[in-house]
Amino acid sequence: MKSKTQGYIFVLLAITIFSLQDGISKHLASAYPPVFITMIRYWAFAAFTIALACKMRGGLKQTAKTKRPLLQVFRGVLLASQVVLVINCFALIGLAHSQAIFSATPILIALLSMPILGERVGWRRWTAIGAGLVGVLLILKPEGEFFDVKLLLAVFSCFLFAFYVIATRLVSRDDSAMTSFFYTGVVGGIAMTLVGPFYWTWMSGWDWGWMTLVCLTSISSHYFLIRAYDMLDAAAVQPLTYLQLVYASIIGVVIYSEKLSLTMIVGSAIVVAAGIFTVWREHVVARRTRLQRGSPQF
Repeated sequence: MKSKTQGYIFVLLAITIFSLQDGISKHLASAYPPVFITMIRYWAFAAFTIALACKMRGGLKQTAKTKRPLLQVFRGVLLASQVVLVINCFALIGLAHSQAIFSATPILIALLSMPILGERVGWRRWTAIGAGLVGVLLILKPEGEFFDVKLLLAVFSCFLFAFYVIATRLVSRDDSAMTSFFYTGVVGGIAMTLVGPFYWTWMSGWDWGWMTLVCLTSISSHYFLIRAYDMLDAAAVQPLTYLQLVYASIIGVVIYSEKLSLTMIVGSAIVVAAGIFTVWREHVVARRTRLQRGSPQF
C-alpha cells in the first residue's frame, strides 16, 4: 500500500513538473526557435539517461545492447520531432488548446494498434474511440467562419506521439524499458544536435535562467515518472496524466490570458472520459489474456 501511495505521489510530481516545463517552453518559444529550445533540453535529457544507464546493473554497455537498433533510432527521432512540434503548438495555438488536442492521443494509439500491432478491439473500445473522435471535432470546431489550420499541427503531433508509443510497444518485446529510455534520450539528443545549431540564437541573461529551469524540469519529471512506473501499472498512471490538461488550462488562462470556449471544454471532457475508458479497457483485456495463458490446460 505504501509503495502504491508513493507511486501516485511520483505521478503527481511528474505531471506538475511537466506542466511547469510546458509553461516555460511557451514563454521561450515566443522569442526563440523551438528547434533550438528542444536541442538544449535534449542535451540535459541525454546526459541524464547516460548517467542513469551507468548506474544500472551491467553499466552503460549492457543498457545500450538492443535487438532492434533501427526501431530504437526511429523511436528517438520520432519523439524529438514531436517535442519540436509540441513547443511550436504552445507558441502558435496556446497551452490549453494544444493540451486539449493532445489528450486524444490514447484514442489514436488504440485506433492505430489494430493495423500495426494486430490488436483486436471490441465494441466497448470502438464506442469509446468514436466518442473520443467526436470530442476532438468539438475541440477543433471553428470559433468563427474559418477553420484555424494551425490546429492541424497539434493533430499531427498527436499522430507522431501515437506512432512513438506503438514503436515502443513493439521494441519492448525484445528490449528492456531502461534500454528504450536510454535510446530515447541519446538518439534524440544526437538528432537535435545535427539540426539545432542551424537555429542557434543567443539568449538574454534571464532567458538562459529559464532555459536552465526547463532542463532541470525535464530531468526531474522523467525521473519521477520512471519511479512511478516502477510502483504502478500503466492503467493507474494514465488517468492522472490528464491533470496536465487542467494545469495547462490554468497556466494558459492565468499567465498567458488564453480563452477557453464552451465547445473546447465539452470536447475535452468527452476526450478525457473516452481516453480513460480506453486505457482501462485495454488493461482489463490484457489481464484477462494473461490469466487465460497462465491457466492450466485440461
